[in-house]
Amino acid sequence: MNKALISANAKDRIFKVFAILCTCSALLTLLLLIVDILIRGISRVNWSFFTSLPSRFPEQSGIYTAMAGMISLLFFTLLIALPIGILSGIYLQEYGKKNKLAKFIEINISNLAGVPSVIYGILGLQLFVRTAGLGNSILSGALTLALLIMPVIIVSTREAIKAVPDSMREAAFGLGATKWQTICRVVLPASFGGILTGIILSVSRAIGETAPLIVVGALAYVPFIPEGPLDQYTSLPIQIFNWTSRPQQGFIENAAAGIIVLLVFTFLLNAIAITLRNRWYKKTAL
Repeated sequence: MNKALISANAKDRIFKVFAILCTCSALLTLLLLIVDILIRGISRVNWSFFTSLPSRFPEQSGIYTAMAGMISLLFFTLLIALPIGILSGIYLQEYGKKNKLAKFIEINISNLAGVPSVIYGILGLQLFVRTAGLGNSILSGALTLALLIMPVIIVSTREAIKAVPDSMREAAFGLGATKWQTICRVVLPASFGGILTGIILSVSRAIGETAPLIVVGALAYVPFIPEGPLDQYTSLPIQIFNWTSRPQQGFIENAAAGIIVLLVFTFLLNAIAITLRNRWYKKTAL
């Protein structure tokens, strides 16, 4: 028995060392990539880079229209995805019947969260660009990205609501509150931190998506700011993709600078999500 215990402990230590080595190698690879990008592009990150229009001259090219397109795209994406995703999560958790059909829907929603983004791009191309006749507009891109992040919002909303203790619901019912009053005034405030974290993380995913936008027809070169949801647009990932396809060294540096901006934006969103979640959990714990 002692030999078996020693053998189990040895295997446990070996697996622990292996896991640490794998983690360190992944972090080292990521660090090397970030350092390489910083070396290539940090010199181009200045005010002119943010305020300049795209140009065939790399030293004069900037991300002004790409940033405007990305912000507009995210605005319409959230405008579409948030109400549908949050209300769907509330219905499935609080109102939906716990039967085989509900379980089938839950499994499929979870599976949709892992579908490759290019599949959503193909769906958006057929459904919104061709069938609905929206063309390569901001609205078609926003609807496609809304489909992409909606499963994540639904799942995170359900999990956050599920984590609220039943005793809080029972206390509200005991005071004479209706089902909807209990959800609005007790359940949603208690689960707000988890819901907000899921929303911000889904937005972080949508920011870096390039494949679905290419499929639905986002342009690589747009010398104007979109003024409405039916205007053509570009986005920062598309602009980076366009620069990397050019052989000039100056455009490679521009692409590295664009990646730096995108990484900073993504890291800030994730940091905000973590901070808000921790503060909300501390507040609810008190």
